Amino acid sequence: MKKIFIDGQEGTTGLKIYKRFESRNDIELLTIDSDKRKDTNERARLINESDITFLCLPDAASIEAVSLVENDSVKIIDTSTAHRTLPDWAYGFAELSEEHRNKIATSNRIAVPGCYASGFNSIVYPLIKSGFIGSDFDISCFAMSGYTGAGKKGIAQYEDEGRDTELDSPRIYALSQEHKHLKEMKAISGLSKEPLFSPIICDYPQGMVVSIPLYTSAMSKKYSKQDIYEMFSEHYGNSDIVKVRELGYTEGMIASNTFANRDDMEIEINGNDDRIIITSRFDNLGKGASGAAIQCMNIAMGIDEKTGLNIGE
Repeated sequence: MKKIFIDGQEGTTGLKIYKRFESRNDIELLTIDSDKRKDTNERARLINESDITFLCLPDAASIEAVSLVENDSVKIIDTSTAHRTLPDWAYGFAELSEEHRNKIATSNRIAVPGCYASGFNSIVYPLIKSGFIGSDFDISCFAMSGYTGAGKKGIAQYEDEGRDTELDSPRIYALSQEHKHLKEMKAISGLSKEPLFSPIICDYPQGMVVSIPLYTSAMSKKYSKQDIYEMFSEHYGNSDIVKVRELGYTEGMIASNTFANRDDMEIEINGNDDRIIITSRFDNLGKGASGAAIQCMNIAMGIDEKTGLNIGE
């Protein structure tokens, strides 16, 4: 039985991870007294007593927590942005490649991907890896997220009865093109420059769609929609967690809230042989956060990676 500690249990992701352990009998959860949540000595004790510690903290606090590790066998699974592009950390998206999966399985340092970056990299990484586009390709990305991606303060704003009427409408943000996930999106996908990224926060709790539009004439050669579909299908194989839907799967509109409370992801290729729209749909709190963290833990423990996850059809 593995000993698990969650440092930052009171945050959105920490609470979700904690909730997932209620029905598991293969782990022992180490808890910290509420009045000692910021006590460095107590946190250090629990981190070093654990087999696996989840960090659900701001970047600076996550970096500090890693510095408290003295027990070389402790595995750290960090949900912050602090370590996602560091070469000595495993990037926690196992489906990207066997190299990613193997590093998660063997590393003591695992960085859970960001929500937007998960959708982005699920699309752009295979395109570059397959040679369908080059690393210098000009990528534009549009994404919609439920408001839970904004953290506790953002959630409180949206759920306040007296909230500003502006929150009734979808809102585009990161107007300066300085979103915190851009570094990760560039580094993990293999791009040589940051994409144009337009995220939109919407008035619903959970769910996300990340969309990449492409002119096929700008790709390394003129690929058809069928070619692109076959490449993605081969890349993700028979994965139960990242599913590539057959062409024509959605006839009308792709909703961004239909994967709420699920831990899988689906990719669709739509458009025509000249203009393609590739979308990735998932739950920003599932495959985009706590679900991915639990999947990483399962892989690191050497058990079925779907243990404790909610996987749809």
